[in-house]
Amino acid sequence: MNEPKAIDIIKQSGKRASENFAPEKLHHSVRAACLSVRSPEGEAETIAHSVTNAVVIWLDTKPEVTSGDVRRIAALHLKKFHPEAAYFYEHHGDII
Repeated sequence: MNEPKAIDIIKQSGKRASENFAPEKLHHSVRAACLSVRSPEGEAETIAHSVTNAVVIWLDTKPEVTSGDVRRIAALHLKKFHPEAAYFYEHHGDII
């Protein structure tokens, strides 16, 4: 996984302070979405790695973004690999 430069993530609600982008958190979330729709472990890991790398590349030119921006771009890339997992990822807050 590429290491991103320090990027501030502005929280959606604005109630919490911004934080640095943590690719491992995104990787974990994407992997969990894949596993939630019964993807095999190896496939979930591979997809999470690919999606996280795509987001890191997208972030390269941005000094700060919102958590919603990260979620939207991650879902866009996840949809290419696993549309069902992407739907779950996009609507996680609505489903849980």
